[in-house]
Parts: sequence; C-alpha cells; structure tokens
Amino acid sequence: MRSNRLQTDPVRTDPLAVVAMGGHAFMQKGERGTIQDHERNAGRVAEALMCLVERGYQLVVTHGNGPQVGSLLTQQELAGDEVQPMPLDVLVAMTEGSLGYILQQALLNRLRHQASPRRVVTTVTQVVVDGSDPAFLDPAKPIGPFLSEEVAQAKARDLGWEIREEPERGWRRVVPSPIPLEVLQHKMIRDAAREGHIVIAAGGGGIPVLQEADGSFTGVEGVVDKDLTSAVLASRVGASLLVILTAVPNVYTNFGTPKQTALRAVTLEEMEGLVAQGHFPPGSMGPKVDALVRFLKDGGARGLVTDIDSLPDALEGRAGTHVVGRI
Repeated sequence: MRSNRLQTDPVRTDPLAVVAMGGHAFMQKGERGTIQDHERNAGRVAEALMCLVERGYQLVVTHGNGPQVGSLLTQQELAGDEVQPMPLDVLVAMTEGSLGYILQQALLNRLRHQASPRRVVTTVTQVVVDGSDPAFLDPAKPIGPFLSEEVAQAKARDLGWEIREEPERGWRRVVPSPIPLEVLQHKMIRDAAREGHIVIAAGGGGIPVLQEADGSFTGVEGVVDKDLTSAVLASRVGASLLVILTAVPNVYTNFGTPKQTALRAVTLEEMEGLVAQGHFPPGSMGPKVDALVRFLKDGGARGLVTDIDSLPDALEGRAGTHVVGRI
C-alpha cells in the first residue's frame, strides 16, 4: 500500500555560513540607485556567493539597507502632503522585502545557470531589543537626507525628531541603534538552511521590536546594526563561519596612516587586544570587528572579513582577515 506520508529531503549536515553585506552592495558609489543598478549589483553578489554553494555550505545571507531606507524617507518627505508617512520599523520591513526579492531572484537565476536544485527564501525578520538600552536615551544613528537647519528644526518641533548636525554637510535625523538580543525567526531560518535552501534574513539589521510584559511585540523607531544582528543570528543557527563582506579586502591596523598593516590570520585574543588599543573606530571597522568577537565568544569557529572580489581566495586562506576562536 502506498504511504500518504509526505516525502522530504534529508536534513543536511554540511557546515553553515552566515554572510553579511552592506546595503551599498546593491548600489555602488556614483550610481543613482535605479532598479537596474540594484539588479546588476545583486547579480554580481549572487555570482560571488556561488563559491560557498560550490563548497557545500548551508547559507544564510544578511544585508544592509541604509541607502534604500534613505530613499524611502526622501519619498515620504516629498509626498508628505499626499501620502501618510510610515514609521521607521515599517520602512525597514519594506526594504527587507524589496531587497530580499531582488537578491532572491538573482540567486535563483544563478542557481539555475549552474543546474543546482537549491532554492531561495527571504524572511522578514524581527529582532528583539531592550527598551532600557542606553541608545534610546542618546539617539546617534543618522538616517535619511541632509536638511537645512531651518527644516531640521521644524521637523524636530513638529514631529518630535532628534536631529544632529554633521559639520559641513548639514542636519540629519538621528535614531536609536540598540543592541540586538534575539532574532525571533532564527529557528525557521536555521531549519530552512539545514534543508538546503539559501535564506536571506535580517535585512537592515532586522526590524527592532520590544517584547511587552504580556508577551506581545511592538515595533520601535530605530536601526539595529546589521553586523551585530548577523553575529546573533549566526550563533543561534549554529553557523561555523561568519563572513562579513565590506569595501576593503582586509581588516587593517593603523588604517589610513603610513603604518597601515593588513591583518591576515589572528586569534580572538589578539583581536580583542587590538580592539583595546583603539585600532577600529566605531564609525568604520569597529562594528564589524565587534560582531566577529561576539560571534566567536559565543562559540563560533571562524570569522572572515573581506570584499566580494576576494571571497573565493579568502575561503582558501589566500586573502581576507581570518579570526579564529579559542582553542
């Protein structure tokens, strides 16, 4: 007698990698940010990620959304008299969906080109933060377009925005950037990756939410650092490798000085020592190194920082900065 039980593929036991990339991976310097720009850059990213697929990795991809959220905020500014503006947590969700779709399609097309049976799924991801996080008392993350002082002050007065001046550039809205505590969908992301699917998740660092006393969740206006969220997610899904793709092929000490030195292979302890010496400022490589340290201290085996073009060589140990956990 034929069984009515659904047939499923076996759960994969291959190593799992989380790859984090910035929102500028979709939109290069000098580009206008058209859909054609986004699709072309997504195709380049998808092609680069195939080196992980070819090595048998289960794969979760995270991404930034800074330029895209900035564009949505500008649209809301221009259409404010005609269209009801959406809060920042909703804009993050919108970019998770749109960028996820663009990258998902690029990956599917690349997999088809390689006759791979793997599929791709995008997850709109909520990230729990703490309402008592100090970031809520001192918003510091700039978002949206630059404004004149007059317009910025009016927004602060009429909409309750926190604003801050960037010297010689103008005024911008600033929002809290709290530390991510948990990724609500991490089990679903883990299970989908273990079944062989490529999962796109935690776009823009995920949607920041608070858990209320009754257990319900509420979105908050803020931005979660996508590298820190990627570290939390990598730990929760049992990743052995966290890859952070950035604009440079290595992490450097004394960056931008005559003593600039590329880091190749370092231990967690060595990296923590360099952090203590102040080599990685908050507005530059700092959050990426912080994410790697957090991941390794939480049990991760290896972290890698490199650029897209160097990724294949970096996976073979010939490029990039490799950080290994405690032995």
